[in-house]
Amino acid sequence: MLVMSTNPDTTRGFPAGLVETSAFFASRARDPYVWPMCGRFTLATPASEWAALFRLDEVPDAEPRYNVAPTQEVAVVRAPPGLREHPGLHLAPAGSPVPREARFMRWGLIPRWAREAGTDRPLINARSETVSEKPSFRDSYRERRCLVVADGFYEWQAAGRRKQPYWIGLSDGRPFGFAGLWDRWEGQDGRTVESCTILTTEANELLRPLHDRMPVIVDPENYDLWMDPDTIPWELEPLLGPHSDEDMQFYPVTTRVNFVANDDPACTEPMQTQTELF
Repeated sequence: MLVMSTNPDTTRGFPAGLVETSAFFASRARDPYVWPMCGRFTLATPASEWAALFRLDEVPDAEPRYNVAPTQEVAVVRAPPGLREHPGLHLAPAGSPVPREARFMRWGLIPRWAREAGTDRPLINARSETVSEKPSFRDSYRERRCLVVADGFYEWQAAGRRKQPYWIGLSDGRPFGFAGLWDRWEGQDGRTVESCTILTTEANELLRPLHDRMPVIVDPENYDLWMDPDTIPWELEPLLGPHSDEDMQFYPVTTRVNFVANDDPACTEPMQTQTELF
């Protein structure tokens, strides 16, 4: 079994980042209308199934997750670092398959040039329209692209003085990969942190009533193109649009998902009655 985390402070299903995450979302709770785009997601699919989808050589040691939150560790698939000696120069033979590896990374990108790790608001999302220009993301966009593994995500819609959460996924419930970027931060004390962010784009017609943005979902046939550091950035532009609304579904869930300590199947159960909101 491949263990994707070497962090001794992390236990399956109760990550070390929970304290930091709770503080972050406590600040959001003071203003119920301030929530990050794609601020929670799920990966309840057994690891053996999504490992096959991403063509991994080994099955990761990962428990089902029903309420993944910022600063927690998330499952990421990437090309091994150093795969290309000169990224972006197309020196590899055309059509060469890209080797893949799975890792756990902190959700909330920390640029390698940051003076400290985890002291600012976590960079959990990057707008696809400007990702090639922003200092925090542009180097990773050129050389360190990855797939953040998920099988659904949550969005909140304004409902009076509250926000109604919805679970969103593909029509057949299969897992998928968010377009992601990763980086490796090294502190002066030798501590290292690998972290990631999720790209967003304009929402498709189905999801627009919930939010004007949605995460970028990469189709399996484009996984190699996305992760290969030899890919020239302009070749990636066609991948950054919204996923087809004909291949997606959503339904309301209870506000149980609002609390990061709740990470169980009840978070994704469809809401049956309006009274379940409270």
